[in-house]
Amino acid sequence: MKFGIFKASLLSMALLVPAAYAAIPQYEPVVIATYPHDPDAFTEGLLYQDGYLYESTGRNGQSSVRQVELKTGKVLRQHDIDRKYFGEGIVAWKDHLLELTWKDGTGFIYDTKTFKQTGEFHYEGEGWAFTSDDANIYMSDGTPDIRVLNPDTLAERKRIHVTCDGLPVRNINELEWVKGEIYANIWLTRLIVRIDPGSGKVVGIIDATGLLYKAAETRTVDVVNGIAYDAAGNRLFVTGKQWPYLFQIGLKPRKAAEGLCETVSKAAP
Repeated sequence: MKFGIFKASLLSMALLVPAAYAAIPQYEPVVIATYPHDPDAFTEGLLYQDGYLYESTGRNGQSSVRQVELKTGKVLRQHDIDRKYFGEGIVAWKDHLLELTWKDGTGFIYDTKTFKQTGEFHYEGEGWAFTSDDANIYMSDGTPDIRVLNPDTLAERKRIHVTCDGLPVRNINELEWVKGEIYANIWLTRLIVRIDPGSGKVVGIIDATGLLYKAAETRTVDVVNGIAYDAAGNRLFVTGKQWPYLFQIGLKPRKAAEGLCETVSKAAP
């Protein structure tokens, strides 16, 4: 979340991913298509719905909720929030978008068609990211626990304790529901984990280092963050904070490398 600028010249020195872990399947992204992305967008939340991307951005004074045209990256609609708030993840539920803020314990509700704010909600702790399935909203807060919420009342139903080979997974950030799993960016790493929501176990690890290098070829970028899934088209999209591109990717199995569970367990500000 938050801050941790990568420079192209320093990428080889930062957050090096160790070499092989056999028990949990590992993947590398294969780029299927590349789309423009606002390089000033400090991406916190991302989702795909009805042919459009919806994105939330962070930083005080720069936080917004946006409707974005996929092919051009053009922002079609935007709502800026008060500069005292640091915007975080978003989720779509029925006719509304719900947005978290980082440390204020306050979230906002918008009409999806007009982007007019229709309400707000409150929660304990930090707000990092949202996603949903047909019955629940899932919320990350920077801890190894994902909160499971009633989508209509936002009351907490339970928590999913996320582990990777028995180790707690820290800094769970942007979330996306993909084919019965929760995909999650892990802040301060280049990794995306695939989580079984029933057990909380990590069942797959995606090393997005290659995407980070591509994004940083021409400019300074920040961390990998932002996952969206088009269920009807079976398309998976990934971007990052201040990336000039959004990538549609496939997943290619790779030779397992050691130490990745330790990496996601030790990730910390």
